[in-house]
Amino acid sequence: MNAPLEGIKVLDVSRVLAGPFCCMLLGDMGADVVKVERIERGDDSRSVGDKVGGESLYFLTMNRNKRGVTLDFRDPEGIALLKSLVREADVLVENFRAGTMEKMGCGYEVLKEINPRLIMASISGFGQDGPYADYACFDMIAQAMGGLMDLTGEPDRPPVTTGTFLVDYSTGLYAAIGILGALRARDTTGVGQHVDVALLDTAASFLITAIPEFKLLGKKMTRRGNRDRYCAPANLFLAKDGRWVFIASATDGLFPRLVKAMGREDVLENPHFAKNEARMENVEENEKFLGDWVKTRTADEVVDLLRGAGLPCAKVATIDEVVDDPQLRHRKMLVDIEHPTVGRFPTHGVNIHLSETPGSIRRPPPLLGQHNEEVYGEWLGLDSDAVARLKTSGVI
Repeated sequence: MNAPLEGIKVLDVSRVLAGPFCCMLLGDMGADVVKVERIERGDDSRSVGDKVGGESLYFLTMNRNKRGVTLDFRDPEGIALLKSLVREADVLVENFRAGTMEKMGCGYEVLKEINPRLIMASISGFGQDGPYADYACFDMIAQAMGGLMDLTGEPDRPPVTTGTFLVDYSTGLYAAIGILGALRARDTTGVGQHVDVALLDTAASFLITAIPEFKLLGKKMTRRGNRDRYCAPANLFLAKDGRWVFIASATDGLFPRLVKAMGREDVLENPHFAKNEARMENVEENEKFLGDWVKTRTADEVVDLLRGAGLPCAKVATIDEVVDDPQLRHRKMLVDIEHPTVGRFPTHGVNIHLSETPGSIRRPPPLLGQHNEEVYGEWLGLDSDAVARLKTSGVI
């Protein structure tokens, strides 16, 4: 066994982000992932954002370790072909709006009759049931409805979204975890199951303490900018070279070490500084004290000094600094993939490091329909003439 999911066959009929990200993770762990796309247009993400070598960077980033086939989802013969693929699959991942697979005649109740061992993962905005199930949703809608947006930003400014599609990526992660759990359960039961994950559920799961704080204590958590909610001073500070530094060394265990590194242990005699509860009550005073010290040094000087004292801190890195980060390079989190039209394509590496069965990047993202003959031949036993006929008739 060279990879943990070697031998697992995955049908990726999802598009854009959460679903493709989920399937990419499964592919990184060795699964044979076949991406099923519409003929001619393919995944919507193929037309989004900047392109290199005719390929969207957005698509390339989410679809490595997959083989690509095309199929007309509106053609009865195309649906029959999809069901034939399902018969051979271990996992199917879709992220259409709730009810779409049922309208296609491919709902879970139908597919499990074709393949009782099938694990079908449905990723949607609001889940497969409930009063919102039919509503359209994107990442930012879930951030708004799930409370995350109200927690993000400065207290005297409008709410803002996170800097990346955090809910989409995390919902893809939840889906992958659910699939792994279902595969493990199938080892015992011999049957598959339906995995149902939703963007709104994901956003709400990130609220953590905001929920009991409100329900039990009546406290309504809202925006605090970059200020830590539970200890002080912990915030973003501007250095004299115009660079920002985040210092998170404000617990009662860390703060004495922080002021010692600053050469200001005398402040511990001040009741506004001695304990975290007092520092939280006098947060503005504490932040000014630390901010005044930071602005007399460059960001690198601050980081070097505090890290040398074993304290958590970091300069806010720009993207050009991230792509040259020696730690990320060492961890192989910044890698290059050879692509047939793009050439050398830089991307993120495999996040999960397994000691005995590590994941790997084996395939570049597929061209549209690149593996039609290969996959339909391997999975369904169709010869080249049969695949050619399907292509001529517009089924694939």
